[in-house]
Amino acid sequence: MNLREHLKDVDEDLANLILLISEQAKKIKNAFIGKQTYVDSKNIYGEQQVALDKWADELLLQELKASKLAKAVASEEQPEVVPVPDSTAKYSVTMDPLDGSSLIGVNLAVGTIIGIFQSDTPLCKGSDMVAAMYVLYGPLTTLTYTVRKGVHEFVLNDAGEFVLQQEDIKIPEGKIYAPGALRKDYLPEHKQYIEKLEADGYKLRYSGSFVADVHQILHKGGVFTYPAYKGREQGKLRLLFECNPMGMIVTEAGGAVSTGKQNILDIEPTAVDNRVPIYVGGKNEIGLIESYFK
Repeated sequence: MNLREHLKDVDEDLANLILLISEQAKKIKNAFIGKQTYVDSKNIYGEQQVALDKWADELLLQELKASKLAKAVASEEQPEVVPVPDSTAKYSVTMDPLDGSSLIGVNLAVGTIIGIFQSDTPLCKGSDMVAAMYVLYGPLTTLTYTVRKGVHEFVLNDAGEFVLQQEDIKIPEGKIYAPGALRKDYLPEHKQYIEKLEADGYKLRYSGSFVADVHQILHKGGVFTYPAYKGREQGKLRLLFECNPMGMIVTEAGGAVSTGKQNILDIEPTAVDNRVPIYVGGKNEIGLIESYFK
């Protein structure tokens, strides 16, 4: 079964939006050769941009605007929400066009992360999301999506079609942990948490690509965390572009997502550049960190 067939019972406009983004992902996959250098610009977070970062952002924005399938778009590479002129669409989109792009030059997995809201603006709580998806560019190119009816994974085949690989994914119990931030900067509660995981035999698996690391947790169990830490108590990862979509997908697969103190999907965003601490993975692992903060 291909992606279009799998979306047959989904609202037509939402299905077309997911399919449009999937087509752009194929173009992004084919553009890795020749666009690995850094360019003379930075994003709104002061990070040096890879050429493919900017190109992927421009491609997705251009196609979303031309299709009129989105009312507005918030991108990690843009300082403000981008309205789509003359669009009467009922959906808005958040996107991280190329998560983990600093790893492109060493050929590690990176991805595209998308959140979709039935709203005139994407500045909404994660719990209001109607769909989320990510594309992982690794040895295989896979697309994982949810429209709140299970989490489903597709793989790009030799014919250029996304075909069903696994339906209704459920996060298993597992003992993997992927911890961001330097150990010397851990806050006391987080330090205690990591020590407990290690004492319980959790194995460290961390690539530096958020989307790839969460993909592994989704399939093997455990927890990904980029916590609050000394000097960045508000967290590092972006609420709109990274935490909400991936958090929704893991939650729909039977897991959970938290700042350590509250469900990330319940946070009302105040700006496109909001950051939060994140713990995402199995319910037991999320319950444990919340017990330490209590």
